[in-house]
Amino acid sequence: MLTTESTEAPGFSAHSVWGEAAAAGPFAVLGDDAALSGLHFLRAEGMRTLLTPAMLAVGAALAAAAAERCFLCVLGDAGVGKTFAVHAAARRLGELGSLLSLEFRAQPAPVDLRTALHRALGLPGQAPADPGAADTLIRHALADRPRIVVVEDAHRLSASCMEYLRFLHDGAPGGLCVVLVGARRGERRLRAQRMLATRTSGWLRVQPLTRDQVPLAVPALHPVWRGVEAGVLMALDARLASGALRRWAVITHHTRQLLVRARADVPDGRLLEAVADRIDGGRCT
Repeated sequence: MLTTESTEAPGFSAHSVWGEAAAAGPFAVLGDDAALSGLHFLRAEGMRTLLTPAMLAVGAALAAAAAERCFLCVLGDAGVGKTFAVHAAARRLGELGSLLSLEFRAQPAPVDLRTALHRALGLPGQAPADPGAADTLIRHALADRPRIVVVEDAHRLSASCMEYLRFLHDGAPGGLCVVLVGARRGERRLRAQRMLATRTSGWLRVQPLTRDQVPLAVPALHPVWRGVEAGVLMALDARLASGALRRWAVITHHTRQLLVRARADVPDGRLLEAVADRIDGGRCT
C-alpha cells in the first residue's frame, strides 16, 4: 500500500506518533481518534481511524521531518488517504509543530501563498499588498514556534512558488517543516525542483488498498461492514472504490442512509445494489 524513499532519522517511529496501536497489527483502529473524526470524508458517523501501512509510514516520516524542520513529499492518486494521513499525524505531534494547511486556486502564484499563510497564521487584517511587508509578518509568525506547513496539490506549484517556500524554509530559525502533498502523476514535476534534493527527508508514495487488504480494512473502518462477507466487500470495491478509502467513506455514508430507511442492521445484496445505483447511477454491473 505504500512505497517510500527516505532518509531514516533515529528516534522516530510509528509508535512515537500513534502509540500502542501501532504495534497491534495491520489495520488496527486508533483507539483515541475522537479528535480526528472531523477529518473523515463526509464525516460519516462511526468511521474509525485505521492505521494502514500508509498511516504508519506517514506518521514516522512526518515526525522526523518536523523534528528536522525539512521538506517531506507525500504522493498518491486522489482518495487514497494521503491528506488524511498527513493531517491526522500532524495533529498528534504536539510540540513538534502546529498545523498550517494551505490550499490554492488552480494556478497559484507567490501572492496566493502569502495570502494563504497570512490567513492560516491568524494574522490580523488582510495580507499587505507589498510583498516585503507581507513576508515580514509571515516570517515573524513562523519564527514564533515550530510549524508544519501542509501544501495541497503541490504538483501544481510554479517554480516561483517553490522558490518562495525555499525562502521561508531557509529564513526560519532552524528551518521549516513543509509537507508537499501531490498527485502521483506530478512526481516528475516536483523532482525537477532542485532545491528539494538537499531539503527533503523523504518521498512517500501512497497506494490504494489491494484486493486482499479490503476484507481486513473495511470491517475495521466502520461497524456496518462487520457482517458482510469478504467476497461481497471485494466485489463492491471492484465496482465502486478500487481501493480508495475516500470512496469507501462515500459507500459507507450511503449504505448507512439506506439501512436506516430499510430499518436493517446488515446490508444485503439488494441494498448494496441500491447503493451502487445511488453512487454511480446504475452503471456498475
